[in-house]
Amino acid sequence: MGPSLDISIALIAVAPFLVAALAPWVKSFAGGLAGWVLAIVPAAIFISFVGFIPTITDLSVIRVGLDWIPSYGISFSFFVDGLSLVFGLLISGIGTFIVIYSGAYLAGHPHQGRFFSYMLMFMGSMLGLVLADNVFTLFVFWELTSITSFLLIGFDHTRQAARRAAIQALVVTGGGGLALLAGLILLTLITGQNSLTGMLTTAGVVQQSPLYFAALGLVLAGAFAKSAQVPLHFWLPNAMEAPTPVSAYLHSATMVKAGVYLLARMNPVLGGTDQWFWILTVVGGVTLLMGAALAVRQTDLKQMLAYTTLGSLGLLVLLIGFGTKEAILGAILYLCAHSLFKGAMFMIAGVIDHGTGTRDIRILSGLREAMPVTFIAAVLAAISMAGFPIAIGFLAKEEMYLAMTQGLWPDLLFLAVLILGNAMMMVVGLIIAFKPFLGPVADTPHAPHEGSLGLLVGPVVLAVLGVVAGLFTPWINASVLNPTGSSIYNNLVDASIYLGFDLANPAVWASIATWVLGAVMFWKADQVRNGLRRTGEAIGWTFDQGFDAAMFGAIRLAHRITGALHHGRLEWYILLFFVLLAAALFVPLIMTSSLPPVPDMPILNFYEWGAIGIAAIGLATVLLARTRLTAIAALGIQGFAVALIFMLFGAPDLSFTQFMVETLTVIILALVMTRLHLDQVDHRDLETALRDGAVALAVGAGIMMVLLVVLQTELDLSLTELFRQTSVPIAHGRNIVNVILVDYRAIDTLGEISVVMAAGLAILALIRLRASPLATARKQQKGRAA
Repeated sequence: MGPSLDISIALIAVAPFLVAALAPWVKSFAGGLAGWVLAIVPAAIFISFVGFIPTITDLSVIRVGLDWIPSYGISFSFFVDGLSLVFGLLISGIGTFIVIYSGAYLAGHPHQGRFFSYMLMFMGSMLGLVLADNVFTLFVFWELTSITSFLLIGFDHTRQAARRAAIQALVVTGGGGLALLAGLILLTLITGQNSLTGMLTTAGVVQQSPLYFAALGLVLAGAFAKSAQVPLHFWLPNAMEAPTPVSAYLHSATMVKAGVYLLARMNPVLGGTDQWFWILTVVGGVTLLMGAALAVRQTDLKQMLAYTTLGSLGLLVLLIGFGTKEAILGAILYLCAHSLFKGAMFMIAGVIDHGTGTRDIRILSGLREAMPVTFIAAVLAAISMAGFPIAIGFLAKEEMYLAMTQGLWPDLLFLAVLILGNAMMMVVGLIIAFKPFLGPVADTPHAPHEGSLGLLVGPVVLAVLGVVAGLFTPWINASVLNPTGSSIYNNLVDASIYLGFDLANPAVWASIATWVLGAVMFWKADQVRNGLRRTGEAIGWTFDQGFDAAMFGAIRLAHRITGALHHGRLEWYILLFFVLLAAALFVPLIMTSSLPPVPDMPILNFYEWGAIGIAAIGLATVLLARTRLTAIAALGIQGFAVALIFMLFGAPDLSFTQFMVETLTVIILALVMTRLHLDQVDHRDLETALRDGAVALAVGAGIMMVLLVVLQTELDLSLTELFRQTSVPIAHGRNIVNVILVDYRAIDTLGEISVVMAAGLAILALIRLRASPLATARKQQKGRAA
């Protein structure tokens, strides 16, 4: 690995964020060409990734890092292997067309420059996520994807639906991110490594740890939330409130694939156990079937595609959980195929909406003549989505079916799930490819017209690639499947897929069953949709409604807790504080059997007895005071007694500070209490007095015990010796106390000065507040006299 590769990785990680800051300015001078200009950045990143292919094909790993928190061994590090390279190519390659598409789709939008900024920040976050080596670097970018997706989903913030969808996505994925952080910390503690490359070398260690299930659950919670697995799937369809370029990018190659990436990356670290197998396969299978069924039920183009994305994510999770070599290779192929055909499909849905004014499949018809290029792109994308030869989608289905035909149970069960799920997603692809374009010309909100070059270049290129990529199986084997499969499988993988149609292969018959079932459901699409709608209405409850109920329940619970704890009675606040303080002082001493012995009463000098006597007089005065003013004044007597002790024992600076603090305290309290009638008497019944007295004695006794523990601990003079030796040569001061205050703890001293200044300002404010009503009253009297 040379320095040029290091520089390339660093630029890849940083470039999108830098350009995001310039995007509004680029939009202002480039105008309608801003999308093409800004697309240069992801295109350059894509070319950089292409340059990594020869190195990665040799199963090498490119790694670069910068010390971040060296004391904890944490670095801001990145690495490229087969898995991260595939994701990087998809993110940057599809991102190039998405930026161009955004420029055409949002042409004339007043906030297009801001949209470009959000999109590029999102791209940078995803690139940082898939390239991150250190787990804390991974977490930072993981959360950045949640934040930037929140901005993109809620871009049209004037609509309540968009705001709700953005908040929902942030709550679900952000909560999953916190669970992931806890899981990554556990993995760091178990393996002793805080980098992914380091953890990969400890494969098998985590599975033997008693903390394995906890770490597994936390990591899966983060991955399932990000990749919208049941029951955390509901945010993804609602994210369709975002502009279509966001949907196309988020659902094809970026955010929703982050959880899949994490599961694939963690397969060597957490995989290979029954828990991993059953959780991923069951959750993935349920998500596949639910997403595919709900997709067939929809009539909005974007919603149909959103739910098929949900099903595809479940399929990928199922394959990763299954964990065989064929399943892993099938997952890689399907990951690439899905990114290509789904990115194209979403952009096609946007072109149709842009050209007709509607996305309702029940209205659209006869667009083939008006939108021929869009029609061709839709058909090509549907071919890959349905898994027809020669598309890469066909290779993906063949490989995943091959993985499920190696045994009986549970292979055949999962094979049935895959066939049913893929058949329903095939129906959606065929509906989108043919229903809007064939048949009589429908009456749409405005006259249909073909999209511009900026709208069409992305879907056309992606759709064509999804089909012709299946012709290059030798290159796919060597440059994609071998390095990527080896990264996930944690063993050397020698892929040998080929484009063929061998009827002796049971996977081919599984594909035929998928096509037949899909064709029948496509023929009866309206009946299937109506049946699914009736089923949904019979159930009458959705996870989306459950989220609302949970959020409103949390708000109500918070309101009740706030009402119970913040009831506005200052007396109870103070009482609770001192009760907890007493507990905090005594409980650790009791639990650790550290209660100190009470020393014998020392022989005191007369002046020491005098200081104690002053404090006692002040205490008695407070307790026996008849008015509030007397109690306030007496409160300062104890402080003055402490200041006197400081002075007698050779700490004049502390004594002076204590005198100042006590004086200011008494003045502030007196000024505050002027509004509370200082001449009144605070009467308390015996029960209240005993309660407050007991709490006060407990706090005093606790502080005394802690001080006794400190005094009975052996005095460590190392810091004292350091100050003595360095006071003159380093700080150039012979008064060690002054040197400590001014040099060694200068920030602390500045803080104390700030406190005194704030106290003085508070006194001034209170005086002015008190003086203002008096001045007003005098003016009123003068006015009446006049």
